[in-house]
Amino acid sequence: MTRRPDMDLSPAHILVVDDTPANRYVLATTLRRAGHRVTEAEDGTGALELLGGPGPAPEIAIVDVRLPDMTGFEVCEHIKGAPATAAVPVINISAAAITVDDRAQGLYRGADAYLVEPVAPDELLATVTATLRYARARRRAELLAERLHLLNRLTLALYSASDAHELVEVTAEAAAVIFRCSVAALLTTPQGSPLVAHTWQDEDGPERTGRPQVHSTPAWPQRRGDHAGPGRAKATETDLPCLPPDLKDPARRRTVVGRAKAERPPVVVIASADAVTTPDDEQLLTQLTQASALALEALRSYSEEHALALTLQRGFLPESLPRTSRADLAVRYLPASERTEIGGDFYEAISTPAGLVVAVGDVAGHSLDAAMVMGQVRHALRAYAAEGHPPQVILSCLDHLLTSVEPGATVTLCVVLIEFDSDTVHVANAGHLPPLIRTPDGGTSYVHEHGPLLGLGLPHPPARKVTVEPGSLILLVTDGLVERRHEDLQDSLGTLAAVVARTPTDPEEACERLLDRLPPDGSDDVALMAVRLNAPRPD
Repeated sequence: MTRRPDMDLSPAHILVVDDTPANRYVLATTLRRAGHRVTEAEDGTGALELLGGPGPAPEIAIVDVRLPDMTGFEVCEHIKGAPATAAVPVINISAAAITVDDRAQGLYRGADAYLVEPVAPDELLATVTATLRYARARRRAELLAERLHLLNRLTLALYSASDAHELVEVTAEAAAVIFRCSVAALLTTPQGSPLVAHTWQDEDGPERTGRPQVHSTPAWPQRRGDHAGPGRAKATETDLPCLPPDLKDPARRRTVVGRAKAERPPVVVIASADAVTTPDDEQLLTQLTQASALALEALRSYSEEHALALTLQRGFLPESLPRTSRADLAVRYLPASERTEIGGDFYEAISTPAGLVVAVGDVAGHSLDAAMVMGQVRHALRAYAAEGHPPQVILSCLDHLLTSVEPGATVTLCVVLIEFDSDTVHVANAGHLPPLIRTPDGGTSYVHEHGPLLGLGLPHPPARKVTVEPGSLILLVTDGLVERRHEDLQDSLGTLAAVVARTPTDPEEACERLLDRLPPDGSDDVALMAVRLNAPRPD
C-alpha cells in the first residue's frame, strides 16, 4: 500500500482531558505550537460528550488517569466500546499512577500509549506522532479494504447494466459511493450519442440526493484522442462544459480515462481531488473507469451483433404482400427490444392457383440460429405453396425438412388457404396460436384444432375447412402480442377476442388498434397479420 510521505506528519485534532487547568494548559500549548488543533475537557463526562457530538471525532484523545468523575481507564473503555469512536487512539497520562501495574492496566484496558508526568515536550510530540502514524495507517488500510469491497460489488453492477444510460449512471454512482464526493462520468453510447451522469443537481433543481442524473452533451470533447489506454487525461472547462461548479477547476479534480480498445471513444470519470488523494485512490478510480470501459465495449459488441442479426432477420421477411381481389392484407412486425435476443417470428403470403395462402409462425428460441431456421422455413413454405400443395401437405413437407437438416429445431406454424372461388377457408395449424375469425357483425371465434409442432417427425391431421362469409377478418398472431408473465394464455386470448370484436374490419386499422390496445412488452418479437375477405371470384 502506497502513501504520500508527509501524510502521517500532518497536524491533527487532539482532545486533551485533565481536571487540572495548569496541566491542560501545558499539554495544549505544546500541541498547538506543533500545529495541532486542541479541544479541552476537564472530566470524563465532558470528554465523552465531545466525542459523541456532531462532526468528525478527534484523531487522538490524551486522557489523565485521575479524573474527578471516573478514571482515565474507564474513559478509555467507553471510547473503545463505542463503534463511532473505537478507532480513536487513547494516550493515558498521569503524575500519580506511575507504577508498572498502573501502566500495564492502562494498556490492557485499551490505551494505545502511556506517558508519565512530567513529560518532556519532545517525548509528548514524538508519542503523538507515532500514535498518529499507526492510527492513520490503520484507517487507510481499513478504508482501502472497504473501497476494494465496494469496487468488487459495484463492478458486478457495471457488467449488469442493460444499456449505456444505465452504465453511465452506475459508473458515476459507484465512484461517488467509493470516494464519497462529487463525481461526473462521461461516455459515448454504442449508437454514437455522448452521455454524462453526475451526482449533482442544477441550482434551481430539487435538493441533491447523491443519485446521478443523465444529461446528453452537445458534443464529445475533442482533446482526449491521444490516450490509448487507461490513465490520466487533461480536460478543461471548454472540454467539459457539463461539469458542476465544484469539479470545473482542474486543480480540484482528478480525471481518469478508460478504454477497452484504442480506437474506441473512452469512458471518462472525474472525481473531487479532495477525495482522491493517494496513489491507492487513483488506482481504484482507474480500475473502476477501466471496468466501465470494458462493460461499455460488451454493450457495444452486443448492440452491433443485435443490429446485424436484426437486419438479417428482416431480410428473411417478405418485401411486399400479394394484391388480390379475394382479400385485403395488412401485416405488422415488431422485433423485441434491444435488451432481448432476436427471435424467429415470421409471416408469409402468396397467391397460388388454389387460392391465397397466408401463414404466421414462430421458431422456438431467441438467437441468430433461430433467425436462420426461420429463413429456411419461410422460403421452403413459399416454395411448397407455389407448387400447389394443400396446407396439411405443406406442414408435412416442412416437418420432414426440419428433421432432416435442422434436427432439434421446432417451429409453430399456422397455414391458411383462402379459396378464390368459394367461401371455404382451409386451416392447418402445427401447434401455433389459433387463428381468430371476426364476422362482419362483430362475432369472434377461434379455430382451435391443431396438430403437433414442426420438427417432431409426427403426422399432421387434415386441414380444418371453415366457411367464412365475405367481410370477415382473419387474424394470425405470434405469442409476443398476447403472452404475458403471470397471465393465463386463455385469458390473454379472451382479451384479444374482445378487442378484435370492437375493432374495424379494415386490416390496417385493425393492426393499429390491436397494437395500441395490446402494446407488446418488448420481451418477444411480434408478427401480426390481418386478412379481410372479399366476395369470392375467379382471380
